[in-house]
Order: sequence, then structure tokens, then C-alpha cells
Amino acid sequence: MAPITYTETELIEQPLHTNDYIQYKLHHPAKDTGETRTNGTLYQISPYDQMLNPKEPKFLAPLRRLEKRMGFVTPIRWVNTIAITAFHIIGVLWFLRFVYFIDKPFKWQTLIFGYLVGQVAGFGVTGGAHRYWCHRSYKATLPLQWILIICYSTAGQNTIYEWVRDHRVHHKFSETTADPHDANRGFLFSHVGWLMMKKHPNVLRQGAKLDLSDITNDPLIQFHTKYFLLFKIVFCFLIPSVIPALCWGECWEISVMSQSVLRYLLSLNFTWSVNSFAHLWGNKPYDKNIMPVENWGVSIVAMGEGWHNYHHTFPWDYKAAELGIPMNLTTTLLNHFASIGWAYDLKEASPSLVRSVAKARGEPRDD
Repeated sequence: MAPITYTETELIEQPLHTNDYIQYKLHHPAKDTGETRTNGTLYQISPYDQMLNPKEPKFLAPLRRLEKRMGFVTPIRWVNTIAITAFHIIGVLWFLRFVYFIDKPFKWQTLIFGYLVGQVAGFGVTGGAHRYWCHRSYKATLPLQWILIICYSTAGQNTIYEWVRDHRVHHKFSETTADPHDANRGFLFSHVGWLMMKKHPNVLRQGAKLDLSDITNDPLIQFHTKYFLLFKIVFCFLIPSVIPALCWGECWEISVMSQSVLRYLLSLNFTWSVNSFAHLWGNKPYDKNIMPVENWGVSIVAMGEGWHNYHHTFPWDYKAAELGIPMNLTTTLLNHFASIGWAYDLKEASPSLVRSVAKARGEPRDD
């Protein structure tokens, strides 16, 4: 790639900390003719410096210099970092307070309700954002699409557009600097750290090249995006928090904290575990040359998303697993919707294809 030219005032040299540099040459107007000339000096800009906002407040400068000395690849998003950290601290402290200082126990209805809301939210992510909108592994009627929208809103994550864009980039450039949650950067980064830092410039470049017209042209997704915050507040926080108190007399503190904090935190971490645990610990029966693994623990908490070596080998399979049903509640629900005609044209990898690929590329298997 040819170096990009900048004026001297546009380019400020910074200490470099990574090998993913972009090369630049300075250009400046000649004094007499006004023509643009390029000097012979080759400058390099690190990913960290590429992602710095030149207009951010000056009081952040010492903090940014500290980040660079510590070796951060890109700048920290401090608002996200503080919010995510504080939310986890609040959740843990309240749970400890509940265990040791609150005499009232959870009502059994609240526990069951929290579990069911968690499954609703999980299905919105796994069956909706992941297997439907991102991979298009099946087709859905309008009623099912509405169900998926509401379920996804209950999960309280990013917009569908952002979720799909990040996940498609992840599959196309898995475990490279263009992967939003590159597992090569460690467990903490792939689990939650990637949400606390600015994206690597390669992630942004490759994401901008993706064809997301199926998402941007979808009127239902456009409607959800327009009222995204309202959907999130109502379905993720408001409705789950008031139902226990209004319907079976749960105390308001437990009703709100159990649903809007504990249940929400668990839901987020179960989703994040696919990017971390399922890329680091497990076996690789389908493709031993990639990082994603089969992790049954993740499949339990993430409704079948832990069979990740299979999924990255056959990403278009609606089951996201070879066998489909064991520890895969998402597939069970999709099969139910298929039985009533709301999910159709479900894509699957044939058994012969799975066997041949596993034999050629996977770790040895007993069968």
C-alpha cells in the first residue's frame, strides 16, 4: 500500500509500541511555486496513534502517555471501562449484601422468572443476532422476526447492525488484528476488554468493506435501530424489574437488582464467554488449524453456542453444532418454530461433508 501523505501540522510523531504501523510521507507546499512536494523521510504511525482523537481534552494527555508506556495497542475507552467495571462491582457488592445482610430471601417465582428472562434474552442473541441476522442460516416469517427483535432487546446489547458487523468481521478475519475480539490478545481482552478499548484500525477498515445491505435495507431492523434505546430500556430493564414486584409481591429492591443487575450481568458474561472460553479451552475435532474449540460449558450457559470449532468450520449451519440438540437450546427452539412454519429453509452441513472435513482437518476422533 502506498504511503499516505500528510502536512507537517497534521502528523505528530509519537513513540511506537506495535508492529502494525502505517507508513506516511510528509508533503508541504513549495515556497515559490505553491506545488506540493513530498520529502524523503518515511514516518510510521502505530495503531494506538491512529486511533487517538486529536480533539479530546488535553487533561487526558498524561493518561494517554501512560497507556502507551504500558503497551496498550489502542486507546482505552474510559467511559465504557468505568461503566462496565462499576456495573460488575455493584452487582457483586449487592449480591454479598443480599447474602449476608438482607433477611428476605428471593421468592421462588423470582428465581424462575429470572432464569426464563435470561433464556429469552439468550435466544435473541443466539437465534436472532447470530444465527439469523448475521449468518442467515435460516429464514424467518415476520412474526418470528418480531419475536427475535423483542428477545434481542431483552439482552440489552448493541444495535443489531453493530452486532452483525462485528461478528462478520470476526469470522472473516478471525484471530488477526482485524478481529474485534482477537483471542490472541488474551482471555480478558477477548471476553470484555475489547469493549473497553477503541477498535484496532484494521477492524474499522475491514468492517467498512463489508456488505451489510441486508441489514441496512431491512425495515424491521431500521425500526428497531430508530427506537433502539426505548426497546432496550423497556424490554431489558423496565418490564423484567417490575413484574416480580407487581405480580407476586417481591420486594422492590430484590425485584430491580435481581433482574436489572444480576440477570443482566450474567446474560452479558454468558455471551462474552463464547469469544473467550470457546476460543481458548477445548478440543478441535473439525479443524485443528483454527483457535475456536468445542466447549460444553459454554454451550450450557450460551444456549448451544459453545460448539465453536464446528461453528467456525460450518458457520452457515443453523444448528451451530454437528448433533444439534445436546446442550443446544437454541436449536431446539428453532426446530419448534420450523415445525409451525415460522422458521424455514434451515441450512445444514451434510453428515458426509462433516465427516470428510473432520477427517482431513480435525483432531483425531474415536468415531
